[in-house]
Amino acid sequence: MHNSISLAPHFYEMPILSVREVTKKYHDHLAVDSVSFDMPKGTMLGLLGPNGAGKTSLIRIITTITKADSGSIYFDGEKLGRSHPAMIGYLPEERGLYKKMKVGDQLLYLAQLKGLARAEAQKLIREWMDRFGMTDWWSKRIDELSKGMQQKVQFVSTVVHKPKLIILDEPFSGLDPINTNLLKDEIRRLNEAGTSVIFSTHRMEQVEEICNYIVLINQGKNILEGEVGAIKASHKDHLFRINFEGTLPSIANGVDVHSRDQNQIIIQVNELQEANLFVRHLLDKGTTITSFQEILPTLNEIFIKTVTD
Repeated sequence: MHNSISLAPHFYEMPILSVREVTKKYHDHLAVDSVSFDMPKGTMLGLLGPNGAGKTSLIRIITTITKADSGSIYFDGEKLGRSHPAMIGYLPEERGLYKKMKVGDQLLYLAQLKGLARAEAQKLIREWMDRFGMTDWWSKRIDELSKGMQQKVQFVSTVVHKPKLIILDEPFSGLDPINTNLLKDEIRRLNEAGTSVIFSTHRMEQVEEICNYIVLINQGKNILEGEVGAIKASHKDHLFRINFEGTLPSIANGVDVHSRDQNQIIIQVNELQEANLFVRHLLDKGTTITSFQEILPTLNEIFIKTVTD
């Protein structure tokens, strides 16, 4: 089942990435099975799925590291080709830095591979190193740095050439909370400046915090995609949390009490109007309402339910 939530036509421009019936097989294992989706330009997209779902295989095809057996991919309206990897920044889960190489030399080398002239590369690298508090790292070898420091170097190598699309696979691995927040801020800043971002992780709370669009892959197929708010709304259970002071009057017929404690009640109704009527009933009976909100499912709950189904 492919459950797709459509965005309003004016919400985004032409997709930065269009995946069309992409399939990839390794020996007897079908890693990617006819996957299709559009990634709206300017999106922060969460690419989700359990281990072995096919996420990394799909990313390797998008970055042209491997080729699809069938199907096609379009990058910013053009069929994916040799010129497009220079417009993509990829931070893999398994880091790829040369351990004996100095930080500055490595970043210069990688930036020039992406098409930057040496002088421009050096200027941009210095700016990023200053932004990340790495100004005295230029002559340090990679194997002299902590895992978190190496991660920041890898991130700079991913974004220094100003790609249109950044693909981040578990980008916060090895980072302490302060540097995690620093990286989040930089990812948001790049996104606000127009960079599209694919964010692949198992941490659903990070996806919920960062992403505005998701694609969920399971057993090689994409089974859910769309704007996060729309997906959460489509999976809601019509639960409403009411916090109150005082005592509750008798509960009206037709209102299903999901749970209840001293100062809180959670009800389940068919539609919002019924919940509003129940709140009005409480107010009429003299109950003081301190808060009233609908409970939407978390992405983690939707993820588990969708994959299980």
